[in-house]
Amino acid sequence: MTSEFTIHTPSPLLIILSGPSGAGKDTVMQRMKERGLPFHFVVTATTRAKRDNEVHGKDYWFLSNEEFARMIEDDDLIEYAIVYGDYKGIPKDQVRAALASGNDVVMRIDVQGAETVRKLAPEALLIFITSENEQELERRLRDRKTETNDSLALRIATARKEHQRIEAFDYVVINRDFHLDETVDAIRSIIEAEHHRVQQRKVTL
Repeated sequence: MTSEFTIHTPSPLLIILSGPSGAGKDTVMQRMKERGLPFHFVVTATTRAKRDNEVHGKDYWFLSNEEFARMIEDDDLIEYAIVYGDYKGIPKDQVRAALASGNDVVMRIDVQGAETVRKLAPEALLIFITSENEQELERRLRDRKTETNDSLALRIATARKEHQRIEAFDYVVINRDFHLDETVDAIRSIIEAEHHRVQQRKVTL
């Protein structure tokens, strides 16, 4: 008598990295890329102005209001929202193509956007990145020197509100100063563990 068993084949994951402004989401994602981790990193579209150290098509797709409006009208975005006065959104095509090819997909979006994606794709993996405490978050925002006083106050107030939404996420990772690789290792461990679940997350968009 022969027995049969099914080979456990991991399904591609849709991974959302989110958290308050100043938590270091961009820095974490950049280090993941530098380390050559085997993920497809989604490039977000935005209408905000490009900062001096940013590259179009690599850090963000920097679009005009007219270009962004066209994407909305053509239903080319998984989700979009106004964040600190500018539009941000996730292009559908690159996410669907990456998942179809079997690759894990990593997206960096704000807390509001993460909850929108969860409604569209309940099996998405949501990871909340934050600092050790509120004082540390505030210091990072001030040290960036990219905000006016009014804009800085808005980001700090928004960060407090976003922390109240942490229950909507699957995991939380503390991004401590000078421990960036530990943060990346923690995220990678979460993803690896998810691939070993008996009941796999099967993402559809």
